[in-house]
Amino acid sequence: MTIASAYLAAEGFEAELEEELRRAGVSIAQWHGRLALCEAAPVPAAWALDVWNDVREMPVASIKSAASALRGIQRNWSLYAVSHHRRAALIEDALPPVKARALHFPEPAPTGHLGAWTLLAPDRMLLSPTKSSPFVNGTVKFEEDREGPPSRAYLKLWEALTRLGRWPGPGETALDLGAAPGGWTWALAQLGCQVVAVDKAQMDPAVAALPNVTIRTESAFGLEPEKQEPVDWLFSDIICYPSRLLALVQRWRAAGKARNFVCTLKFQGETDHDTAAAFAAIPGAMVFHGAHNKHELMFCLLDAA
Repeated sequence: MTIASAYLAAEGFEAELEEELRRAGVSIAQWHGRLALCEAAPVPAAWALDVWNDVREMPVASIKSAASALRGIQRNWSLYAVSHHRRAALIEDALPPVKARALHFPEPAPTGHLGAWTLLAPDRMLLSPTKSSPFVNGTVKFEEDREGPPSRAYLKLWEALTRLGRWPGPGETALDLGAAPGGWTWALAQLGCQVVAVDKAQMDPAVAALPNVTIRTESAFGLEPEKQEPVDWLFSDIICYPSRLLALVQRWRAAGKARNFVCTLKFQGETDHDTAAAFAAIPGAMVFHGAHNKHELMFCLLDAA
């Protein structure tokens, strides 16, 4: 068996990743913890936190030889530890340190080259000098604000914007659909943009009182995009079936009233892979499962208008 690609699932979402790969014609040769090892070439995988796209298998006779082999390829490596923990830790200690420190949003994502490795057996290492995520095991950590936001939903928004490398700022307008209680509205307001929060439910009073926030007590689905003022960003964390969200996004795109989209696809019961694929098929779209997402995917589209 020759492994050509590996996909790291978030804990509890291995089945979603396996089904997505199966639909793409890729079978999993075996699981190594949450890492799906495949013989096929890498393919896009929304349910993977990280994709190892230059996979190599290497015999390692000793801790020293393993560390030397990795250092001979490049400097920066991240360990995915599943088994043989003591031996893996000793190899990691012999490598230059890579610290997965918490980001202070809107600090940009790391730009340094980062590979990944794991021990399949005490004398056998799997490694990939390149991978899809700049973060250790695909997980971005933030310095959290435990006082300002009314919920922790802002973390998945921070992650999405960090992955995009773009976010709204002063002079821009953002429409936050399904905004209550206001976690995303709070996060957007901190960036200095003008935020219009739309929800029939009550917003957190502290968020509603922010000077750059306007509240519209309406249904997000009741808005007619053709009759709205253009916005730079459209955000949605609405609890609805993904197919209904797709129709909403298509209406706003057709009207040309939003330049950038960041939306959550929330799955209720079974995962709707067909609708997720329809979102991914939109030209320029990015669809992914972030480290701060539950049973949901993020849809991002920049400069759509």
